[in-house]
Amino acid sequence: MLNRRFLRIKVLQALYAYIESGEDNVNNGIKHLLESIDKLYELFIWQLSFLVETKRFAENKITENKHKYIPTYEDLHPNLKYVNNRLLNAIEDNKDFKKHEAALKINWADDHQDVVKKYYTMMKETSEYKKYMADKTDNFAADKKFITTMIGNYFADLDVLMDFYEDKSIYFCDDYHLVSSMLIEYFSKMKSIDADTPLPTIYKSDLAEANADEKFIQDLFRETIKHDAEFGQLIADNTNNWEKERICLMDMIILKMALTEFVCFPYIPVKVTMNEYIEISKYFSTPKSKIFVNGILDKLAKKLTERGMIEKKGVGLLEK
Repeated sequence: MLNRRFLRIKVLQALYAYIESGEDNVNNGIKHLLESIDKLYELFIWQLSFLVETKRFAENKITENKHKYIPTYEDLHPNLKYVNNRLLNAIEDNKDFKKHEAALKINWADDHQDVVKKYYTMMKETSEYKKYMADKTDNFAADKKFITTMIGNYFADLDVLMDFYEDKSIYFCDDYHLVSSMLIEYFSKMKSIDADTPLPTIYKSDLAEANADEKFIQDLFRETIKHDAEFGQLIADNTNNWEKERICLMDMIILKMALTEFVCFPYIPVKVTMNEYIEISKYFSTPKSKIFVNGILDKLAKKLTERGMIEKKGVGLLEK
């Protein structure tokens, strides 16, 4: 489930925490990295559960309204489009989701219904919800589009949910926005899901690939630290008027991680590495970082290639 960009981001966060804490035990750093990725997946399950719970909340409201002393026509003939949302119902019925939800002892109904109620109340007032409920298009694609739209448009500023997760875990607070991106990607690619379809795993489902993913993040963390001084000096020598101390820490780590991939990961194309870290810099550093990181990496890729320090295995890897 976690594509390589998400994995790189987790390594970036772990390296930042490692440096800021003054930690000097690489194995401890890797342990914390792996724990943070496990927590990322836990938050993914919590967010799936939260979305499903909003549907359950809507169902309960419909039942309550029907039993009013004097129900209105709308109470007796409610619009069921949201409670029939195919995506949310498919997740709710999924055996793997139920297993994870139970293992984490998630229970919104008894413990955190106020969080669900606040989101549901807000959601009902949005133009996106009103349009979705009135739209005659009724299929899986439309249901999926509505959920991803709500996540993309509103979850970033959903203080009630962010505050709740901040109280649950410091990891949840750090990964809240990353998980929102993961949900959108997961839902966008989903064509269908049934009760027996496994949820995506942290790493790729194939055992060999899973091992490769886990090895990738550990090697990237370890090798970036191993080459810290060397690559730090290389960056300083090639940033013209910039002193190494003036480059923000996040930019420095991003550059060092990219250089590590250039030199230590022969199967990753140079342009793939460059594109990934340029994209990451847009979200995890300063507004001008994209241009800065792009320029420095382009210059250093050429210099390291000329020195024979970049050797990629596979036909055309340098050009891809």
